[in-house]
Amino acid sequence: MTANLILASSSPFRKELLNRLNVAFECHSPEVDESLLSEESADSYVRRLAVAKAQKLAMDFPGAIIIGSDQCAVLGDEILGKPGNHLKALEQLKKAQGKTVVFHTGLCVLQPSSSFQQVDNILFRVNFRNLSDRQLEHYLRTEEPYQCAGSFKSEGYGVALFSKMTGDDPTALIGLPLIRLTHMLEQAGISVV
Repeated sequence: MTANLILASSSPFRKELLNRLNVAFECHSPEVDESLLSEESADSYVRRLAVAKAQKLAMDFPGAIIIGSDQCAVLGDEILGKPGNHLKALEQLKKAQGKTVVFHTGLCVLQPSSSFQQVDNILFRVNFRNLSDRQLEHYLRTEEPYQCAGSFKSEGYGVALFSKMTGDDPTALIGLPLIRLTHMLEQAGISVV
């Protein structure tokens, strides 16, 4: 039997976050192209991918409520993706030293059977400390955050890289903004509390 709630993600971080809400759900990977389009803003990018992930599963689960989410980090005018390897992660962290990185987390709740859809982009800002190359190397070797936008895990050791965090929902930084999601789910008919 298929759950009434589907998380369109293979991310263990998003799954762990959704478990906090104590609702039954299944996870299914939507397999969408996450390439940034030419001239696409961070806001448009994360919203588009959150919707695309939810819509990708809509045909397979027409009676379910589907959650799609995607995230990117922005430093100045540059959108930082997942580094994928140690050298790119080190490069990202070096660029962020003493600066503010803005995280955009796109969120979509979709119910195909009723045409219900809500989409949002939740922002969270992180101010980075100035750290030495040795400290950055130590962090990367310890946590290996190569599949994380911005090259760190704020829910782990990565918090040591920051001087300040600012935003309405700290779970947005991890990849699934639970405060906004709770409201969206309630409007779709799933009561969390």
